[in-house]
Amino acid sequence: MGTVTAFDPVAEHERTRAALADVIPRLVRLLREVPDRNAASGVPVWTVGDVGAHVAAVYLAYCSLAFDDKAVDWDSVLPPGDGSLGERITAMNATAIGLFGDDERARLGDFVAERGEAFLRGTEGLAPDTPVAVPWFGRELTLAVLTGLMLSESLVHGLDIARGAGLPWPIVPEEARLVLGQTMPTMMALALDTAKARGVTLALDLVVKDGPRLAVVIDDGAMTVTRDAPPRAYDCRLTVAPVDFLLVSFRRTPIWKAVARGRMRAGGRRPWLATRLGQLIANP
Repeated sequence: MGTVTAFDPVAEHERTRAALADVIPRLVRLLREVPDRNAASGVPVWTVGDVGAHVAAVYLAYCSLAFDDKAVDWDSVLPPGDGSLGERITAMNATAIGLFGDDERARLGDFVAERGEAFLRGTEGLAPDTPVAVPWFGRELTLAVLTGLMLSESLVHGLDIARGAGLPWPIVPEEARLVLGQTMPTMMALALDTAKARGVTLALDLVVKDGPRLAVVIDDGAMTVTRDAPPRAYDCRLTVAPVDFLLVSFRRTPIWKAVARGRMRAGGRRPWLATRLGQLIANP
């Protein structure tokens, strides 16, 4: 479980693009095969159709960011002022599911296919560290992170739709590894609940089976996540299977189930501190 792979940012970005290119047609087929868009989904309160509308809005938004095509008026979507990350994401989600009415929801597969292909075509050849301004995060992200987020949204919300529709939706370990490697170093720090983390000091060695190894350090309300960090002393080590950790991180699988199956294992000199990580990460 402790083996890690060498990190080449360009090669990993290309593998992420290839994984997204493979997931898009699977997601399109899933959207077209949904038997009842009003069925409950894997997301509380949202129907299968709501989740599909959210995914379509994600593809709309990310294409808008990548091409700077002004397709979305962000000032009309986001809350005024410097709201918290949770407030901004909540506002985005509330707007997203209202963008597509019943007629549009019947054609979400076509929309996702067109936007997904446009994103991959329009970003082909761009460096993974190309900066992209993301209004709802209030900062710039790299194209590599943005591509990883598109992959994670497709995989996780595809599962939400499939659970509600009673259809299969496998997520393979390599897809999960790419999401974790491309997005976690940036997004974990952004999602830190700074109020809960105030006064907390924690150094955690996060090891993904056959994937990235992340040094997660929390120091009095601030977090840094470093990939392939130099050797240092850690409070604990958390060794995880990629798919299980992805689903636990997005609250799609309870942590006890992953632990019981041997897919998440804490070690080191203070292993009990590994449980603090999930408590300190906000889940908008």
